[in-house]
Parts: sequence; structure tokens; C-alpha cells
Amino acid sequence: MNSPPRLLIVWHSRTGAARSMAQAAAEGARDVAAWAAREQARQDDGAAAAAALRVDLMPAADVQAGDLLHSDGYLFCAPENLGSLSGAMKECFDRCYYGVLDADGASPISGRPYGLMVSAGTDGSGAARQMERICTGWRLRLSAPALIARNGAQTPAAILAPKTVAPDVLRDCRELGGLLAGLLLMGG
Repeated sequence: MNSPPRLLIVWHSRTGAARSMAQAAAEGARDVAAWAAREQARQDDGAAAAAALRVDLMPAADVQAGDLLHSDGYLFCAPENLGSLSGAMKECFDRCYYGVLDADGASPISGRPYGLMVSAGTDGSGAARQMERICTGWRLRLSAPALIARNGAQTPAAILAPKTVAPDVLRDCRELGGLLAGLLLMGG
């Protein structure tokens, strides 16, 4: 029996917004996986179905190259800080980047689907572009436009304050997680 595909959701958050977004995406992916397992059981006349998809939600600080190599799809979620990707998420990419390439510099994860989510004050495009460039180096396949959640924070106090993510944004995060889950369940 083959093991179920694995969706790895990597996140970093300072104010709670990116973590909430990543958690919502994981919920969406798990909902799709549960639906797929129920459908499989129904088609198998009620026999217990194996887990359709493994969804792992990991802080960027804990992710190693092996986690990326042993996953079938990815969702990266981080805040934008000073117009760039947050340092902790960038450090994750720096730490893992070459460990995911083979001795010839090829990417064994090439072609796997991925998505991006950015928590930002008023822009977010800088962090999204940085992650897209890194994922392009691994030859990953972007599955949807980057989801950028802008909270409008402009002052130091507002930027550093804990964040609550709007329900419509969380819905979009769940949908992106569900989309990636569906792609993996359909074979990539």
C-alpha cells in the first residue's frame, strides 16, 4: 500500500496573522482529505479508507531539507517585513535550499505544486516575489496566485500589534489549502 501524499505547510509569524492563515489552510486541506476518504469508503462499500492525504503544519524554524524532500506539495506562509520576506522564513529557505538539490544541482522536487500566502501591512508583493524566485529555483509549480492578506498596519505600534485575520481572508486561506490538497489527491 502506498503512503498518502504529503502537503507540507511551512509558516512563520510574528503577530499571529501568518500562523492563523497557515492554520486555516491546513483546515481546508484536511477537510478535502476527509471528504476524499469518505468518498473512497463509499466507493469501497463502507470499507475503512486509509488516510487520503497527510497534512503537516510546521514552523519555519523546524523545517529541514528532508521535510521538503519527503513532501509532495507545499504551502509557504510568512509576513512581509520592511518590504521583504520575514527573516525567519528566509532563513528556512537558506537552510534548506541546497539540501533539496542533488549533487548536479538538479531539483528532485521539480514539478511539485506549491502555494504562497503573505501577511502584510499595505503591500506584500516583495515577500511573494522572493518566495516565488526561490521556488522557481527548485522548479516547483505555482498552483495559484499568491494570496496576500493586507491588514493596513502603518505605524510601528500597529505593525507590531497582535493581529486578527478577517473571516474572508481565512476563507481564502482554507480554499488555497483545499486546492493544494485536491491537486495532490488527483496526482499532482
